[in-house]
Amino acid sequence: MRIELVKRPQQSALFSALSPFIALGLTLIAGAIMFSLLGKNPAEALYYYFIDPLTGLWDENNRWQLHELAVKAAPLILIAVGLSVCFLSNNWNIGAEGQFTIGAIVGSILPVMYPDLQSWIVLPLMLLMGMIGGAAYASVPAYLKARFNTNEILTSLMLVYVAQLFLDWLVRGPWRNPGGMNFPETRNFHEYAILPEVWSSSGRAHWGFVFALVAAVAAWFMLSRTLRGFEVKVLGQSPRAGRFAGFSASKMVFFAFIVSGALAGLAGISEVSGAIGQLRPTISPGYGFAAIIVAFLGRLNPLGIVAAGLILALSYLGGEAAQISIGVSDKVVRAFQGMILFFVLACDTLIHYRVRFVGTPAVKTAEASQNV
Repeated sequence: MRIELVKRPQQSALFSALSPFIALGLTLIAGAIMFSLLGKNPAEALYYYFIDPLTGLWDENNRWQLHELAVKAAPLILIAVGLSVCFLSNNWNIGAEGQFTIGAIVGSILPVMYPDLQSWIVLPLMLLMGMIGGAAYASVPAYLKARFNTNEILTSLMLVYVAQLFLDWLVRGPWRNPGGMNFPETRNFHEYAILPEVWSSSGRAHWGFVFALVAAVAAWFMLSRTLRGFEVKVLGQSPRAGRFAGFSASKMVFFAFIVSGALAGLAGISEVSGAIGQLRPTISPGYGFAAIIVAFLGRLNPLGIVAAGLILALSYLGGEAAQISIGVSDKVVRAFQGMILFFVLACDTLIHYRVRFVGTPAVKTAEASQNV
């Protein structure tokens, strides 16, 4: 007996709209079970995850939490918007974490290698270089797929570890801060290389969040109002129909990966220059992978991704609160986020397909036993 997925002739519009909420509900149930197995109070754990971070958002004395939410959401939204273009075009970029890292490295060349170059032009150049670095790194799996039909999932994912090891080598070797007491980090960025805060008087939310909102609106406009957006959707849903329309699948591979890589690179240099202020061996808690959850939770709609990014950013804040308050590890936080992706994909799959159990035909079974 085997299991087959059969496409439904008609999908329920109601369940399609409710799918993200059903997925979140199932995640809460599964999370409660997980916390119970870990010996934690499920109600208390879920409170610290989702309620406690919200209680101080609008409190004058705790307004910093709103800024922390924006800081966490900015890279998630930026990366997820780029991934939505890739996924809609049927190109599976799983290496945004590596493109995030390379964007941060390339964008940091000026303040690290040329610290005496201090001018207003430094920061715009850093942002531009970060985008170019991310796009160039994303073009590697794009070229391999377009030229050799290589599986982009594997190539983009493997390049993540190359980027992370390269960053580790840089901060421990040639870029290590000569006055940093031998710690694996670069020199601190000077004032012209720091991404400014949006509301400097009340918190540390920087302009990366504004970039994320602008990118989401621009991507939404491109996908819904331009010929290029129509091309993305046609080639993603039916490559054969796209070929009849004269659209180039290989050019779309490059376009999707370059857009995705550029936004991931922008997220990387924005995080380094806005929230961290230097390069370290670890500059991301896994934003590139978590953004995949954000993209699907937002239903690959750039505007929906903004809301999804804020929700997942809230889970980061809640995860930090849970680690401190009830003593769970960061691995539990990542498992909880993984549940969200699992249930989102499961709900979407069951809405569009029905499960059918197919038994092995008796004739084939008899032939197989004779051959044995």
